Amino acid sequence: MKYDQKLPIAILILGLIGAGAFAQDDPGKQLNKLLAEKTGKRLQFSFEFRQRLEDRTGQVFGRDRDLAADYIRLRFGASLKPVSWLKLSALAQDTRAPLYGLPAPGNVKDPLDLQEGYIEMFAASQRGVGMTVGRQMINYGDTRLIGSPQWAYTARTWDTARLYYVTKKTKFEFFSLSPIVPRGTEFNRPVLGDRIWGTYNTFREVVGKTVIDAYALRHDQNRPGGFTGVGSLGINVFGSRWAVPLPRNFRFTAEGVLQGGHVGPLTHRAQGFAGQVGYKTSMAGKPVDLANEYKYASGTDPSSGKDGTFDQLYPAAHDKLGHIDLIGWKNIHNIRSMTTLTARKGWNVVLMYNASWLADTRDALYNAQGRAIVRSAAGTAGRWVGQELDLYTNYQVWGMSLGAGIGQFFPGTFVRNMTPGARSRLLYLSTGYSF
Repeated sequence: MKYDQKLPIAILILGLIGAGAFAQDDPGKQLNKLLAEKTGKRLQFSFEFRQRLEDRTGQVFGRDRDLAADYIRLRFGASLKPVSWLKLSALAQDTRAPLYGLPAPGNVKDPLDLQEGYIEMFAASQRGVGMTVGRQMINYGDTRLIGSPQWAYTARTWDTARLYYVTKKTKFEFFSLSPIVPRGTEFNRPVLGDRIWGTYNTFREVVGKTVIDAYALRHDQNRPGGFTGVGSLGINVFGSRWAVPLPRNFRFTAEGVLQGGHVGPLTHRAQGFAGQVGYKTSMAGKPVDLANEYKYASGTDPSSGKDGTFDQLYPAAHDKLGHIDLIGWKNIHNIRSMTTLTARKGWNVVLMYNASWLADTRDALYNAQGRAIVRSAAGTAGRWVGQELDLYTNYQVWGMSLGAGIGQFFPGTFVRNMTPGARSRLLYLSTGYSF
């Protein structure tokens, strides 16, 4: 589609001018340094401006219209520590989508609202018992199940209560989370009928420098909370993540998840796995990081009489199964290969390849938000979903960032048989500044 380019170009130029102006001295950092000196590190401010101009064609394999728009996010926050064990934090956020063309949904346009507002009580030594209550952006582990994706236009946040105990090598945490749903012109409120509660624990240097996470969670959702079936959803999630550094610059990360409970009247039994092998080397004197990953999430076999579709909860899903974010971690096999070149300090170039196929041909293909895109009830449309190739870069200096990228999805048999079969493409240019 065609659109007026004057506004996004003007914003981009302002961003580049700002980058030059700040290259010698970042005023945001200088402000916080001055505040730290004057207040004894009790008061800190934060600010973020982010703009991303996108052109998306062949959306959802041609099922949705092409879309070109400019996405802008502004944030301003402050934190205060009146005493060493108490922190008060607030963050306002305003997101807009100029040139969207249609009434913009809440996930891309959410005028001024409260993104964070919480109280944290914790010892100054960061050891012992602590508690956080309020609205907060949260990430656990590799954010495969629970995360606040900063790539997203609005970025998910939660109303939460968290209680934790921390030692030098361990953290035991108990929490309850309810996701915030952007409501456009209304104040954003939690969806209390949709909540995740349980425990997430981390153990460091158990064997060498290995980090182990172990968690037991419960996902409850009723009809007011968004469940669309009969009755309610109640899923138990048991999992563990291992991050193991290996000799000769290798590393290994694995995460396994088992699920039980019920989805409406059906018994729920599902599982998921992700494993990655990484290696750091150099090319022409520049650092290079190589990572190869396999992911699996179960689907439903209709003849079993049970629900077997993996519940991906609320992940920070960007880049997990492709840069375009077409596919979710449900009923899927995925192979990802990622090469990251550090051209210079603050400047990375990434080449990524993804290949995906269905775990069960009679279950649906799901999007990054976990909703079904299309299903072949007879399982005759094939298993091969397709492959994606992405190339993108990001440069950061003194709080400024400049990024660009292109991604192309090549449909496989299943997508060609069940959708218009378009080659979904993303092209973008972004600027930002934060402190």
